[in-house]
Amino acid sequence: MGLIPGLAQADPVKHDPRGASAPDLDLGTAPKTKDNAFTSPADRTVRKPLAAGKSGAAAKSGVAAEGRSAAADVSNLAVELNGYATTAHGVELQATPSNTNAALKITFEWGDGASETVDSSGSATVTRTHAYAEVGAYKVKVTVTDVANNTSAFNELQVVTRGSDFTPYAPTRLLDTRDGTGAPKATVKAYSSTRVKVGGNGGIPAGVTAVVLNITVTNTSADGHIIAFPEGTARPTTSNVNYKTGQTVPNLVIVPVGKGGYVELANRGPMPVDLIADVTGYFSKTASSGYTPITPARFVDTREGLGAGRGQLGGRKSFSTQISGLRGIPQGISAVALNVTVTNPREAGHLSVFPGGGATPTASNLNFSAGQTIANSVIVPVGQDGRISVFNGAWAGTDVVVDVVGYYSTASTSAFVPLAPERLADTRDPQDPVYGPLWGRNYIYMPLAYDDPSITGFVLNATVTNTQGDGFLTVTPDPNSMDDYINEVAGWPTPPNSSNLNWTKGVTVPNLVQASTGSTGIIDLWNQGWDDIDLVVDLFGLYQQG
Repeated sequence: MGLIPGLAQADPVKHDPRGASAPDLDLGTAPKTKDNAFTSPADRTVRKPLAAGKSGAAAKSGVAAEGRSAAADVSNLAVELNGYATTAHGVELQATPSNTNAALKITFEWGDGASETVDSSGSATVTRTHAYAEVGAYKVKVTVTDVANNTSAFNELQVVTRGSDFTPYAPTRLLDTRDGTGAPKATVKAYSSTRVKVGGNGGIPAGVTAVVLNITVTNTSADGHIIAFPEGTARPTTSNVNYKTGQTVPNLVIVPVGKGGYVELANRGPMPVDLIADVTGYFSKTASSGYTPITPARFVDTREGLGAGRGQLGGRKSFSTQISGLRGIPQGISAVALNVTVTNPREAGHLSVFPGGGATPTASNLNFSAGQTIANSVIVPVGQDGRISVFNGAWAGTDVVVDVVGYYSTASTSAFVPLAPERLADTRDPQDPVYGPLWGRNYIYMPLAYDDPSITGFVLNATVTNTQGDGFLTVTPDPNSMDDYINEVAGWPTPPNSSNLNWTKGVTVPNLVQASTGSTGIIDLWNQGWDDIDLVVDLFGLYQQG
């Protein structure tokens, strides 16, 4: 099966790396959209004469009283402000004075204790950029000083960063259409949708920007897929959870929250289904925990006794494992990003992952049937002792594998930036550069951030379909540079011994992937099986330091 460690080092049958097209992220270059724009018109300007002592300072600086501009109407000196959130922590501000042709000093006070002053003249627009250490809203004050005419004027503008920080939340069920939790007790009809209340629900504050949900579709009687998107926006063409007749399928999503505090879940199948949604955290403009991606590392494998006792996790039993302080993960983290895999289960059941020392939740992270190997992404708070716990909800044993892909902490500097969902790769599409089945033991490289080192990770959804045999997918940073591929000198990488999703012959399997960009900004997606597959990759967001 896909998790046999020795196979990860085998040579491929055929070397055929293919590169996907780079997405147009428009970060820091052309993000001046309505959602990221802020303005304060000139008529909000506050004017005041300079203090008497300023004229002496003017004289010392070579500006004589007789040098005052007769053409300047100092009583109407004004400044218009236009601001744009450009990156996770960065803003651009344009200050345009009016009703003056004099020499000016323009001071930008950024609201975080930092300030700068530049020289200008007349109505020329002055543009400055600034990066904040923390995400959030800041009041920027811009003062225009006409020393020669003994006048100053200021205007203020609130700017908000594009990035959001993560706050972990104890796993909690927000929606279950089977019993009426969070919505009427009824299936979600074909090609219709239901809503999940997020902002203002329980301990989740209003105004959150995005939420981490584990969505499970069950009681399926036809093939289809589920799309999660902010309420009040157009439904995207991407997918989050794919299902087939009779399947129960979970998948983690990180999805923006609509202005009313809801997330929409659309059933894009021809028959009704039941939907379950469990929350494990949310993103907001309040400084909290940033993200640090890592190269995937295996922390638990019950088949080998790694990180837990050797042997299967028994039915209705749990184990705890240390995360903080091991394999480069620091102490004091708030949450951890995992890929959790169940293999060799002796009967159907579910798995719950929760903070070490906490009570076992009713929320689940993945559902499985007897003999199935299935993986799901998990973002879970860690206990105060730096541990997490895993509970087997079946009555019989199963093996559990846990890979760590990143962590959240107050010391981490990467903030989450949601993006409009975009399909990055589809090997079924003849117009796609990666068209054609992905051979066994081969990979696709994606140059997502090769030209922007401030981007540290991406939130993707990977779906494997048309599987010709069993296998697993590994997503990992590429050690080669873009120049290496352009010049055809790229070396053949060695993927790590970790998995992001597992499949058996003939199934379609999705999973959320939090992919590190590594040192080159290129991400590899490896088919670790021996047989062909088709691969679909959708982009939902990124993590950025700047």
